[in-house]
Amino acid sequence: ISGEGFGGISTQTEYENYHLRVEFKWGQQKFHPRKQRKRDSGILYHGVGPQGAGYGNWLRSQEFQVQEGDCGDYWSIDNSMVDIPAAEPEPGRYVYDSTASLRPFSFASESEKRCIKNPDAENASGQWNVVDIYCFGNKSIHVINGKVVMKLYNSRHIVNGKETPLEKGKIQIQSEGAELFIRKV
Repeated sequence: ISGEGFGGISTQTEYENYHLRVEFKWGQQKFHPRKQRKRDSGILYHGVGPQGAGYGNWLRSQEFQVQEGDCGDYWSIDNSMVDIPAAEPEPGRYVYDSTASLRPFSFASESEKRCIKNPDAENASGQWNVVDIYCFGNKSIHVINGKVVMKLYNSRHIVNGKETPLEKGKIQIQSEGAELFIRKV
């Protein structure tokens, strides 16, 4: 994936109750607006609706963040929602903590669109990393290089003003300003 533009490559088929494994490593190229910032991409799952619904570029979905230093984080994309056990070590910064209470994360929230993975299991830039995403019903698990970094519950989205389960959809790999190599999907 060159990263030159913002967009993504998507499956044509919707998936549910699956285990997705992807290996990735960063290339050298970075493009505006990432020239002086971290390399960024993501694996979007349970993707539904029109292309471009999320930030003008992606499907409405749940995101397994693939960004230097942040692999495994959660991002809400266009009206998607999920509950994650998370602590708030400082105001507006939420970190996965399996012993914490469930907290809702949603696109509509000012501060709770993202939850930071825990622990950090990412390999150094330029090395291959293995991403595993397990989805079953309304639950998912984010794994990086064999370590569980987040468990997510109650996957849903807003449809016609109502919360509706989001348990299946397309899979999309983002292009977001950085060269990315993918193998063994």
